[in-house]
Amino acid sequence: MDDLVKQAMAKWPNVPDCYGWLGLDERGHWYLRDDAAQACGAFQSGVPGSKGSLLQHEKLIEFIHRNYAVDEAGAWFFQNGPQRVYVELAATPWVWRMSDDFKLSAQTGQQAQALACFSDAEGRVYFETSMGVGLLHTLDVAQAAEGLEQGLWPLQALDAKEMPQRFGYCVSPAAGQKKPL
Repeated sequence: MDDLVKQAMAKWPNVPDCYGWLGLDERGHWYLRDDAAQACGAFQSGVPGSKGSLLQHEKLIEFIHRNYAVDEAGAWFFQNGPQRVYVELAATPWVWRMSDDFKLSAQTGQQAQALACFSDAEGRVYFETSMGVGLLHTLDVAQAAEGLEQGLWPLQALDAKEMPQRFGYCVSPAAGQKKPL
């Protein structure tokens, strides 16, 4: 976490948390969800407009990556100065990219070692690592298939709906929050 963020947290310790305004999709892209996007439905709903606006500002994305963390309840957030901005997840808290030599790196750029490989009924591929569980980017599924053929990891079946409970993360921190009248 950035030192300036830690300093802001110490200076303003009681800033309310923010819910529903930031989303992470299945390809590791960040979305800003304004009131209009939130009114269209949940980030995970697939309803047109519910994802919000794709973030493209490189410095902002780098800031999010450096200050991305998880709380004790398994809800992922971006610490934006003194305010926690909770993240709506399309699937998992990590989206993995796989290199030609079968190394994994997250959307944040952090590298991780694969501990286990899973596939769900829709054919999506997931890896559990020391950092946690994440969805493999669709462009890297063929590379993972090569690794499976080489016996790098055993493949296990997995029900995607059971993943949050099994791996201890929250897909929608906003779902548990009351909206102000």
